[in-house]
Parts: sequence; structure tokens; C-alpha cells
Amino acid sequence: MTMTFAPLRRAFGAMILGLAVAGAATLPSFAATVVTVNGLTISDVQVDQRLRLFRMEGNKGGRNGALDQLITEAIQMSEAKRLNITVSDAQVDEALLQIARNLKVSQDRLVQMLSQGGVSTDTLKDRLRASIAWNAVGERAVAPNVQISDLELDQRAAQKVSDYQKFDYILKEIIFVGSGASGRSSQASNYRSKFSGCDGAVQLSLAYTDAAVVDIGRRHATQLPEAMAKELAGMNVGGITKPRVVENGVSMLAICEKTQAEDLTFVKDDLRAEVGGDSMKAQVDAYLAQLRKDAKIVYN
Repeated sequence: MTMTFAPLRRAFGAMILGLAVAGAATLPSFAATVVTVNGLTISDVQVDQRLRLFRMEGNKGGRNGALDQLITEAIQMSEAKRLNITVSDAQVDEALLQIARNLKVSQDRLVQMLSQGGVSTDTLKDRLRASIAWNAVGERAVAPNVQISDLELDQRAAQKVSDYQKFDYILKEIIFVGSGASGRSSQASNYRSKFSGCDGAVQLSLAYTDAAVVDIGRRHATQLPEAMAKELAGMNVGGITKPRVVENGVSMLAICEKTQAEDLTFVKDDLRAEVGGDSMKAQVDAYLAQLRKDAKIVYN
């Protein structure tokens, strides 16, 4: 039986764990130090446990990969300690519980599954603790230094904006309220065939039952759904879109004003998070690489 942990997403990364039930194994009764990292010891039992977790995940990193991950976590925990960052047992327990929830099993069942694979719950908790601590290190030591260039955002945003998104509109929405989409669509289509511009929109609606005209106001194309923006781009002032079934009836948009305007505001808002995340990850990776370079690692 194979199961997969859902992602535990943090500010700048994700931990994705896989879990498969394997045969139970007996743990050794003694532990010998394999490596010391900045004064923190890693034992052969810890390596063996992490290797078992790797196997349950389908991770083929082997013993060297398990040891390397433990060394990385020791470096991360050492840096967290230097910055006076602590991770409470409650935080770790909550992360463990979240894994169980994502698996749609109880926490007791999750512990049982680990045990059946010969893995101590503490092995998973240690990895969660290091991940939480490292996230906190990044937020404190790296995030304040992440710079996002407005020029870079402008350039990326301009590349993302298509021709149909380079318009600014003042719109009215005409809604035919009620269920029965086919009947309402027919009336909306009739209204559309008689529509002659925004000035007469309200007067024309009075000839229909449960028809309303709503002032949408100014909208840039980047604020509209793609299909709607494309349809409006091909229309002139006084045009009205095809009827669309919406939650409360049938809707159409009428163009009262239309101007050429390349507004990058809304595109940049999405890009800011995307670029910031990429920059954050790059700087966090560089930060960790430097810590590893400076770490005192002694193999026994």
C-alpha cells in the first residue's frame, strides 16, 4: 500500500513526503557517532532511521543521501540556535497532525504506519522541526534583504500582457435574473439585438421582466476573465457581449467607454509574489551553501 503526504508549504519552500507501509524492523540498542556538525552529533541510528524513511518515501538517495540530509538539518538547527530561534513541541505536533489530515488518517494511524515501516515518530518530527526552524531563519535573516526591482517587474509584466489586454473600459452589466437559463438567454439575446448603447440601457430593460442594469464602472482588461477580455477587445463603444449564464441568471456586458491603456498594475501584483518567491529561494539557497561552507563537520 502506498500513500503520499500532501505538501507542507511555508514562505519559501515545500516539504513533500511519501509514505509506504513496509515490514517492521528491530532498531539497534546502541548508537555510535558518525559525524559531528558544529558540535551536534549525528549517530548511526539516526542515519539508519532516516534511510528507512527514505525507503518509505521512495527516495533513492541511499545512506549517503540520508546522512547528507541530516548534516544539512544540523547546520540549519545550528543557525537557528545562533539566531535564538526555537521551535516548540506544539509546532512540531501541529505539523505532524497536518500530515495526518492530508493523508485522511488519524495521527495515531500515522504513527502506526511509521512504526510498521520501522521508523520512529521522532525521526519524522526531527525533520519537521528542522524545516520549521529553517523557515524561521529565512524569514528573519533573508527575507528583509530580498529586493524586487520595479524595472524588472515592469519588463516581465509587459511581456505577459497580450494585445487584447491593453484596453480600459467603463462597463454596464445587464442581468436577466432567475433560473431557467434557456428562457432567460432567449430574452437576453432579444435585448442584445435591440441594444443601441449605454444611454438607453435602462429604458430598454423596462420592457423585460426581472432585468436589471448595473453600473460596473471602470475596469482594465487585466481585471477581466480572459474570454471576456478577448470578446470586449474586438468590440467598439456601444457593443454588448453575448449572454452568459451566471449564478443568478444571465449576464451581458455593455461597453460605455473604451480607451487604449496598458495598465500593468494587476499583472505586477501577481508577478511581485512570483518574483519575490524565486528571489527568496535563490538567496536562501545561497545562505545555506555559505553556512555549509563555514560549518565544522568532523567525520568519525
